[in-house]
Amino acid sequence: MALELQNITKKVGGVTHIKPTNLVLESGHFNVLLGETGAGKTSLIKLMAGLDPIADGQLLMDGEDVTGQSTQKRNISLVHQFFVNYPHMTVFENIASPLKVTGMAKSEIEGRVEEAANILQLKPMLNRKPHELSGGQQQRCALARAIAKQSKAVFLDEPLANLDYKLREELREQLPELFAGRGAIVVYATSEPEEALLLGGKTALMQDGQVAQFGPTADIYRTPNSLMAAGIFSDPPINMAEFTKTGRMAHMGRNISWELSDERAGLKDGVYKLAIRPHHVLPYKTDAASVPIVGKVLVTELSGSESSAHFEADMANWVSLARGIHPYQVGENHQFFMDPNQCFIFALDGAPVGGDHHG
Repeated sequence: MALELQNITKKVGGVTHIKPTNLVLESGHFNVLLGETGAGKTSLIKLMAGLDPIADGQLLMDGEDVTGQSTQKRNISLVHQFFVNYPHMTVFENIASPLKVTGMAKSEIEGRVEEAANILQLKPMLNRKPHELSGGQQQRCALARAIAKQSKAVFLDEPLANLDYKLREELREQLPELFAGRGAIVVYATSEPEEALLLGGKTALMQDGQVAQFGPTADIYRTPNSLMAAGIFSDPPINMAEFTKTGRMAHMGRNISWELSDERAGLKDGVYKLAIRPHHVLPYKTDAASVPIVGKVLVTELSGSESSAHFEADMANWVSLARGIHPYQVGENHQFFMDPNQCFIFALDGAPVGGDHHG
């Protein structure tokens, strides 16, 4: 089972919202659309769901051209970040609503609703109305409706965004299991890199209405194919700076130098762009190769068991993200250590230059 996007575009009033996009999204795993707000995730989902017209290109579902087909005929489910439940119906009726429209037998409807309610722990609430439910229960109701419908494709547009932290963690873990073995193509949009990593599967990195990279999520995280891709897959934002390669040495800023590994020493001499995730810039050494960087601390934040520091060094403003609580003083200089083995290296225009690197 696959959903194939062949050069599809979206235009609104002559303005291109989705640039020509080619993707093959398959069942059996989560397909994640990852990008910041405004990157085009919701626009792409609306095209795939048939809610918005495709300007150019074709959309194939299981080999069948559904480009001009109505949403109703596509047998799809869509779950938004806003809980869409019918307020006058009970939870049972909400879950059953798409099944009744098809004229399904009452006994089969009851069986499907019961199964979905069991999976999402809604059985005790089947006779309640949506206003009697918590936000998490309302969203579980919307997910149960998608499961009961047994759609060919399920589109989840930031479905956990409006839930509290604890519930988000629970549902995030459960979601891959909920749809496992159902044969549906599952497309999940999120703006959080961590969520994409937890869901696994394959990820399409989106920016400015286009897909920057698509493939197994863990592979893209470890080896982004461009500076754009590396930036999308980093929260806090990835650190960047230019450096000059001369022989086996790299020189960054006024006084930061280190020896390049054998593979990178083979690059042509010249100026390159370095990118490194904040959790590889730490207030302590991780090994002998760690490169010291002194920076003036601008902002510090504590988040649970992590400390972050935004600091100003002579080559750029960077961020450090470290486990534990660290006594940074705003306005004072602090020493940080960059792990050169975790740097991504790109050409100045953001294109790849070759060489294995992991982040």
